[in-house]
Amino acid sequence: MKRDRTAAPVLRFFGATGTVTGSRFLLDTPRARVLIDCGLFQGLKPLRLRNWSSFPVDPASIDAVALTHAHLDHSGYLPALVRHGFRGPIYATEHTHALAGIVLPDSAHIQEEDAGYANRRGTSKHVPALPLYTIADAERALDQFRVAAFFQAREVAPGVHATFLPAGHILGSAMIRLAIDGPQPRTLLVSGDLGRPQHPILIPPADPPAADVVLVESTYGDRRHEDAEALARFEETIVRTAARGGTIVIPSFAVDRTEVVLLYLRRLVGEGRVPNLPVYVDSPMALAALDVYRQAIAEGGIEIRPDFAGNGDPFDPGNLIEARTVEESMAINEAQGASIIVSASGMASGGRVLHHLMRCLPDERNAVLLVGFQAEGTRGRALADGAREIKMHGRYVGVRAEVASVPAFSVHADRDEIVAWLRRAPRTPETVFIVHGEESAAQALHDTIERELRWVAAVPRYGELVRLD
Repeated sequence: MKRDRTAAPVLRFFGATGTVTGSRFLLDTPRARVLIDCGLFQGLKPLRLRNWSSFPVDPASIDAVALTHAHLDHSGYLPALVRHGFRGPIYATEHTHALAGIVLPDSAHIQEEDAGYANRRGTSKHVPALPLYTIADAERALDQFRVAAFFQAREVAPGVHATFLPAGHILGSAMIRLAIDGPQPRTLLVSGDLGRPQHPILIPPADPPAADVVLVESTYGDRRHEDAEALARFEETIVRTAARGGTIVIPSFAVDRTEVVLLYLRRLVGEGRVPNLPVYVDSPMALAALDVYRQAIAEGGIEIRPDFAGNGDPFDPGNLIEARTVEESMAINEAQGASIIVSASGMASGGRVLHHLMRCLPDERNAVLLVGFQAEGTRGRALADGAREIKMHGRYVGVRAEVASVPAFSVHADRDEIVAWLRRAPRTPETVFIVHGEESAAQALHDTIERELRWVAAVPRYGELVRLD
């Protein structure tokens, strides 16, 4: 498709500014147009409505997409981009491709179900209500994936070479260095979601390579993870709840968070620190992701810690019950005695976990453990902030159950870990742009970088354009 070319490389911020979600960064060069990440906006309604707006540029004019990882806030808009005309390649690592093959059709299925529900109930302003995209759109998007190996530079669009480096966030996650050819060659490093040095399965994030401009995430840019305190709270909440015969509900992201939670539960049970309760994993997507992780561990790929020892199924705490079908999910309601339910979604924004929360929240014997970041405007955030009522499926449910936030399970680097990662750069970049954070977190990281590293840092606005020459 013909389009006007820029005289110099420019970067436009179409998402993940002022918010954690909706990762979309557009690189325009005199020869090419590359989109880095293509995520869904989540959380507050004004943000979610951006998913339904026309993409800021014609999708058909984009030459390629470079994808950091498979989480929906980074990949979930891809089927819509394809639906509206994008026909280029989508470059991602092998395991990002595998996990996207689970995540994107599942998201499309939810989009179709939501549209069908709105049409049956007449709750939409649009007649008929249409999904943002369909399963067929997701399948077309997956057909456009091209696997990129770690550490190997490849041309993803004319004059733009991308190198994918392990980010340690989830299986397949990568930071991407883009080298832009021209009279004045330029380099751009996008951190994606940056993992933590002590992930139990994955190797730590690679050191940042030299780059002229860096985009760095700031999800936890205003705080440190107090791991010991949080893990003790996790353990104590389970022991207390089990003693009163209650159910522990853990809203968990289907990809990676479920794996980390199960690993830690296995350790606690093995050490006799918590009782060996039935542990239900009630999420088909999480169970499919578990299988991808099991295979990666068995193969011992480049991303897996060399000292990781499975010793049987590493994700079975001792009494693991997998609920794949709707009938198996509903049967959990009939279980007697204390138990643990791990179910998606991680911010309680939808999925099977809502049914478990509706049943368990009104009973003070039960508990809810929040094991990840809770974006503003989500039910998980409301629970973390102490809400006494939560609206689900059109009705308000009282919150009588114990609620505990356990940020130690986050696979996002905290403020100190981000700064330590930046400090390992072989040379000072010209500018660091702070993205993927709520306003307070992004500004706090900005101030820390300027104070401790004395680098030029900026917090971009939605839609802002910056020159890279």
